[in-house]
Amino acid sequence: MPDDAKPTGTAAFSKFLVVLQCIADAPAPPGIAQLTAASNYPRPTVYRIVGALIAEGMVVETPRGGSYSLGPRLLSLASRSWERSDLRVAASEALQTLRDLTQETVHLAVRSGSEMVYIEKLESPHAVRMASRIGTRVTLYSSSVGKAYLSSLKRPDRDALLANLNFERFTPNTIVERTALDAELDATQARGYAQDREENEEQIFCYGSAILGANGEPIACISISIPLYRKSATPLETYIAPLKDACRAITEGVGPGSR
Repeated sequence: MPDDAKPTGTAAFSKFLVVLQCIADAPAPPGIAQLTAASNYPRPTVYRIVGALIAEGMVVETPRGGSYSLGPRLLSLASRSWERSDLRVAASEALQTLRDLTQETVHLAVRSGSEMVYIEKLESPHAVRMASRIGTRVTLYSSSVGKAYLSSLKRPDRDALLANLNFERFTPNTIVERTALDAELDATQARGYAQDREENEEQIFCYGSAILGANGEPIACISISIPLYRKSATPLETYIAPLKDACRAITEGVGPGSR
């Protein structure tokens, strides 16, 4: 429907949503120029929309300035939705069992644009814990949940998702080349689980695996995050077996319409 055919106020609201979606989908926090190009709105219009979104806490300016990411108010609203999601409810028991068996922090994540976002976190009972929280966003290429998700996709879908991805190095171990990432994802698919070998955060090792929907496509992923100093010498028994059991249990428990 063209803007002039929409009810009063709807056209303006639609523009706000378009700009918000552009920010959410961008592989890295976009600036005004990128948002102008992505939205096809005039630059002054984008400036006004971004300013209004910042005022409402829906968007925040990044610390370096000149670029924007999703704000705390939007993430708070999203987290309330996730708390009520069928997926989160269906995963609750399996995640609890996984955390209790491994004694490490467990995350449940779903894809949001070019990132993964945590919709559930169960803390390790140990004193040293992860700094993450519900709503934390991690990259597809440096996190175990991201790599688990990508490796579960059909190759054309994976390639389309990675086509415009911008790589940023977080640690010396972060994979920042597409050819190296493709090789890593092929290896991940072959072994049946993903690894984050201090790629997202130094001294933190993570294992990840995908929860599959009725069509065999990934709908979410689970990770186990372990401080390197207490990582087990028998990871297959300690982490991987219970991780896969949890994913299977959740896959069996969710319906076709679960989020």
